[in-house]
Amino acid sequence: MRRMASVKGILFDFGGTLDGPTHWLDRFLAQYRAAGIEISRGELDPAFDHGTKTGYHAASVLSRFRLTDLARFLVGQQLEYLRASGSEPIRSMLSKADDKRRHRIVEEITTSFVRETKAGLADSKALLTSLKARFKLGVVSNFYGNLDAILDEVGMGKLFATVADSSKLKVFKPDPEIFTVALNSLRLESAETAMVGDSLDQDCAPAHRLGLHTVWYNAHPNGRGDSAGVADFTIGSLAGLNDINW
Repeated sequence: MRRMASVKGILFDFGGTLDGPTHWLDRFLAQYRAAGIEISRGELDPAFDHGTKTGYHAASVLSRFRLTDLARFLVGQQLEYLRASGSEPIRSMLSKADDKRRHRIVEEITTSFVRETKAGLADSKALLTSLKARFKLGVVSNFYGNLDAILDEVGMGKLFATVADSSKLKVFKPDPEIFTVALNSLRLESAETAMVGDSLDQDCAPAHRLGLHTVWYNAHPNGRGDSAGVADFTIGSLAGLNDINW
């Protein structure tokens, strides 16, 4: 087993880490295609970014949303962006679709995305329950002010001693301050804490600079990024945390 000495707490990213091995952009992409919209990752990327940023600006409203409401909001924002600014074939297809058809697309993508998210969280729950017996657990996520509520909704709220939601704190990863807030809440030093996330830039790099142990959750071995000097460990699934000698 690999060695990670003196760890008393573990922080986790949420999207793409706790809820499954795939980034939200890629999961939305699969659902768009399943709904009959032929779209590339590059075409969906700016719409996904638009929906995310709009959500951050609307956090005072979204803070009351449950998971389905949040997903519906994001998909609606994405679809409106694609209708106005997408590629010509996608603009044409969405412009020809009537309101009822566009509503059905939003609902189909939302339902599938939520189902997949809840399944991913259910898979993570048993592992987190086991880890909670040995460590203080926390979440550090760029989110919409409602992460506490969503964790409670899926029966995971009591697993975490702290939840650092960027929209509540008004500070977003990779700003190190969001990690510092989580550390202070756990009453732990950086050297006593590990950060687990699927993004080298957003999760591992800033945490590593603060002195945390870093674990890159790379479910796709041929995926993006060079972990050298940023991630102390790389795992292909959250179950890989069991292979680390804490």
